[in-house]
Amino acid sequence: MNISKRLVELRSKSHLTQNALAERAGVSQTHLRRVELGQADITVGHLQLLCDAMGVTLQEFFSVEPEQDGLSVALSKLTPKQKNLLLAFIESL
Repeated sequence: MNISKRLVELRSKSHLTQNALAERAGVSQTHLRRVELGQADITVGHLQLLCDAMGVTLQEFFSVEPEQDGLSVALSKLTPKQKNLLLAFIESL
């Protein structure tokens, strides 16, 4: 998991700027910016403060839906008939 990317994602969903989140959490805005850019690491303690400020738990922070790859997206767009035909084709191989 990319901690930086997840932090930016949740901060955006919370409609918070870096300054607002840093102030709410009581952490340095400079450090938060560096963490989001992947230039600095974050302690569990600081991550907990940020999560609290965004209203999410650490469990929610680390619980993400797996990203769908191109094949998953394509399969989800097939009709039931197309899925059956594809399955029959695969089974014939």
